[in-house]
Amino acid sequence: MKKISTELENTRKTFSFFSRLKRNSPVDNGLWNEIEEALIQADVGVTATSRIIEVLQAKSKELRLSTSESILDLLKEQLKNSLQKFNTELDSGGDPSVWVFVGVNGVGKTTSVAKVANWKSNENERVVLAAGDTFRAAASEQLEKWANSCGAELIKGAEGADPSSVIYDATEYAQAKNASLVLADTAGRLHTKSNLMQELEKIVRVANKGSGTVTEVLLVLDATVGQNGLQQAKSFAESVDLTGIILTKLDGSSKGGIIFAIAEELAIPIKLIGIGEGKEDLIPFDPEIFVEKILDFQEES
Repeated sequence: MKKISTELENTRKTFSFFSRLKRNSPVDNGLWNEIEEALIQADVGVTATSRIIEVLQAKSKELRLSTSESILDLLKEQLKNSLQKFNTELDSGGDPSVWVFVGVNGVGKTTSVAKVANWKSNENERVVLAAGDTFRAAASEQLEKWANSCGAELIKGAEGADPSSVIYDATEYAQAKNASLVLADTAGRLHTKSNLMQELEKIVRVANKGSGTVTEVLLVLDATVGQNGLQQAKSFAESVDLTGIILTKLDGSSKGGIIFAIAEELAIPIKLIGIGEGKEDLIPFDPEIFVEKILDFQEES
């Protein structure tokens, strides 16, 4: 898998305030206010920031920390811990496993399905793609191209067909062909439209009635929308049992702080992140590497 290098530079810049803090300044209200403001500006969000500050103050008091440098070191560890408390591994415990990709329009669902198919096919897994976005012909065409290029198989229905039946058929086909993984695309839907969200419930319910097991329901979010993505996640979580989040377009966003808001407010793990447009640019999320990359606390000259 590809490694992160400079793709998180935009997010790192939003956290660069911390590198400008004086290393030996005292721990006082001014410092706490500066840290709070910096986290909010980095798109961590007000609620998550308040929780982070509260825990940070309690721990710093317990450890009797007296300089800003020690506080920032503690902040880095706390942010790592807030992300590491979740299992970020993708669940392949079904026979076959069914991973359903959900989200609003334009976030990169179909592309994410295709990139995961490429990744898993390269690991010699037999993969079946389910073209569950039956309202957008281009989605099936896009998946078909990726299926052909990576050796996966595609099950699709007629335009406007019931997406639940397409995904069910794909699961049955995968079981018959001894494929281990079904990747199910779904149509983009506004989280404010109750009828579309109910359809999503049906898709997951019907998929579980077949030979396979839905082991992942992955919400695809566009990192560039920042805190708006948090509301999307809340709404989708009310309709289906989200098991993880794919955060796309992180390479072009300065709003990667949303990751901490999701962890603090929703307790949903980030499982994959998109760091580019290439077919290998969707990678497993590593909390340790992410925090180290964006929180460069080296003092600027």
